[in-house]
Amino acid sequence: MALSAQQIPRWFNSAKLRSLINAAQLTKCFTRPGRTLLHGFSAQPQISSDNCFLQWGFKTYKTSSLWNSSQSTSSSSQENNSTQSSLLPSVNEQSQKTQKIPSFDSELFLEELDELPPLSPMQPISEEEAIQIIADPPLPPASFTLRDYVDHSETLQKLVLLGVDLSKIEKHTEAANLLLRLDFEKDIKQMLLFLKDVGIEDNQLGAFLTKNHAIFSEDLENLKIRVAYLLSKNFSKADVAQMVRKAPFLLNFSVERLDNRLGFFQKELELSVKKTRDLVVRLPRLLTGSLEPVKENMKVYRLELGFKHNEIQHMITRIPKMLTANKRKLTETFDFVHNVMSIPHHIIVKFPQVFNTRLFKIKERHLFLTYLGRAQYDPAKPNYISLDKLVSIPDEIFCEEIAKASVQDFHKFLKML
Repeated sequence: MALSAQQIPRWFNSAKLRSLINAAQLTKCFTRPGRTLLHGFSAQPQISSDNCFLQWGFKTYKTSSLWNSSQSTSSSSQENNSTQSSLLPSVNEQSQKTQKIPSFDSELFLEELDELPPLSPMQPISEEEAIQIIADPPLPPASFTLRDYVDHSETLQKLVLLGVDLSKIEKHTEAANLLLRLDFEKDIKQMLLFLKDVGIEDNQLGAFLTKNHAIFSEDLENLKIRVAYLLSKNFSKADVAQMVRKAPFLLNFSVERLDNRLGFFQKELELSVKKTRDLVVRLPRLLTGSLEPVKENMKVYRLELGFKHNEIQHMITRIPKMLTANKRKLTETFDFVHNVMSIPHHIIVKFPQVFNTRLFKIKERHLFLTYLGRAQYDPAKPNYISLDKLVSIPDEIFCEEIAKASVQDFHKFLKML
């Protein structure tokens, strides 16, 4: 019998109700031991006063298995209903059926259902849930400073805590981009442990990494090989630590370069192995810096200043900085000490620290002694004043012991110059 237009909506609701009930019962029968449904359903039957049918309220989540069951049940219900009378069941019959409906909150409570569809980012949420979401500010697409990335990068945060000055590193674009790509646990932690094993203290790591940020691009195994090479050349572990602290880029150079540098100084200066080792320990940047200043200064000492080879050896082993000193400073200092103060080569060789002293300090003290009549630098004569005392002691001791005058007199004299 054909349904009337008024009966079609009521028939559709009744069929939908029966399909949901059958689906719930079917799911209950096939529930696996030890398995429960995920939370997500809320089914509480309510009888409508005007339409006399159940209204079911679902939460945001439906399982695929339950959907398939309801589809198959709905199709079978429609076939059965086609042979029945067009009259709908009474309200009492519906009430009896509703009493048999299981509670979804108590009986269909499964926590791990197989083949659950993944949560979609497009799934709608309530206003209350939306308010609780805290979104991080987006990363800047481009920036000239690492400061904009610190809040988003655990690596940068920990480097700052170590004392690394990011404002100096960000001046080097490649280094700054490298830090943004590094992972602290994977890329930096092992490097820090290695540096501590070499001899860099915790309070020195920040300054070291600020200067030598390029060490993060070095292979850790290569760094260990370079340390092993230095130890094989009879440098002690304390020597290696001192060299790395004074010359942070030392370990960035290959074993071949380090070996060539040691060979150069031993051959060029004709030093023994021990003296060569002591020389680079005191001034390790000889291994990392350019060799051009060294070669130029060696020519200056021999050709312009007139020192002999053995005199040069003696001076540079006492004051290694003489190998890398400014050429103009060397010549001006020698000219004043040798030609103005009339100090011969052999005395200068005994006190090479004069080349490591500011020239204006030498001039001021020499002129004051000349004013007092006490500028006597010949060790064979009375009242001899050595170059060591002239340049190394503070003003108070210089005035009291050497010039035999007060500091106030010395300062008044300097104002007259």
